[in-house]
Amino acid sequence: MPECRWELLPHGADIGVRGVGRTKAEAFEQAAMALTAVITEPASVSANECVEITCQATDDELLLVNWLNAVIYEMATRRMLFARYEVGIDGNGLFAKAWGEPIDENKHELGVEVKGATCTELKVAPDQDGGWIAQCVVDV
Repeated sequence: MPECRWELLPHGADIGVRGVGRTKAEAFEQAAMALTAVITEPASVSANECVEITCQATDDELLLVNWLNAVIYEMATRRMLFARYEVGIDGNGLFAKAWGEPIDENKHELGVEVKGATCTELKVAPDQDGGWIAQCVVDV
């Protein structure tokens, strides 16, 4: 089984995010960690406050886009960054908890602002190692 991890992928003026996990839910968690890494170093964020996030979609790929856009929305409206995610997927629904803290420009070295997840290079699928990949490009 592959280890859980996240990656940033080059993509012209935007940035690709990829999550890899033993399960689809873990891959979604890791894709959200990659999203955090676009904005700041995830290790600099403390997991102090919990926010519940839910979303739905007609298929796994759109569920990933809706999930990442829900995370982006929560970060923007709450002025928070997230350090840890716990995702559950049941059919077309996603139920998650995200732990983080308010943005502190003295503590968090901020990179770029993420405007939204897109359908570009969108993929949610099993990989050759028996795990899952969840990826897309985010507009920055």
